[in-house]
Amino acid sequence: MKISCVIKNQNYSSDFGKPLDISIPLKFNKKQLSVFGAPDANAKPYQSGGFIGDTRMGGSVNCEEIQLIPHCNGTHTECVGHISLQRISVNATLKKFLIPSLLISIKPVKANKTNDTYTPLKNNEDLLITEKELLTALKKFSDNFLYEALIIRTLPNDSTKITKNYQKISPPFFSTEAMQKISATGTHHLLVDFPTVDRLNDNGLLSNHRIFWNVKEGSSDISTKKRSLKTITEMIFAKPSIRDGYYLLNLMMPSFDSDAAPSKPVLYKINKF
Repeated sequence: MKISCVIKNQNYSSDFGKPLDISIPLKFNKKQLSVFGAPDANAKPYQSGGFIGDTRMGGSVNCEEIQLIPHCNGTHTECVGHISLQRISVNATLKKFLIPSLLISIKPVKANKTNDTYTPLKNNEDLLITEKELLTALKKFSDNFLYEALIIRTLPNDSTKITKNYQKISPPFFSTEAMQKISATGTHHLLVDFPTVDRLNDNGLLSNHRIFWNVKEGSSDISTKKRSLKTITEMIFAKPSIRDGYYLLNLMMPSFDSDAAPSKPVLYKINKF
């Protein structure tokens, strides 16, 4: 199915028959990503009295009980409720589901090779997405396309990201300057292929989250009326065959009344005409 649309007074077309899934499938009871030492997501047949929800065990239907931690078990989308005292849900935050987007690829650099900063203080072994690398990638697409979602793929990029153990391999994250630049561009939805936009072990400061959501350092008191409507999606995987460029993003997720929910971001290539 092909559609046409208008973005910033420019006409575009897209083929909805060619979706590009950039989520990581959550395969229960098989090898999964490992983050923060959290247990794997799992599924088991629901049992009640004489009922068992597994046709292989004599049940009439399959009916599974699923246990997962959205922030730790695969691709997920979160909102400012992740750091707030107030209960703010991602379901009430995400207002659009078809979003003009830009996908760029960036190779992180070692912290001791850049003057960019981070709070808490960066370590020499940290891998940073710097302001310089960000701007270099963005300059390749400087034709005023009005994107609302920025999708960042880190290099090198291979399928190990689907099952990587982040207890053994430290993931990259943004420098303070890079996150400030992203926030200044007006990006409403940020998607990354690593577990968190902050360092895994950051003493609980979540400084980059706070920059993106415009929350003061150290604060968790957030007005539900004036809250940010921006979202962060973590642990995507954009295959090498998906080229950098412009897309329509369908950011799909269940209606969880929670600060985060599993999600299935899907891209559709967009063409100007």
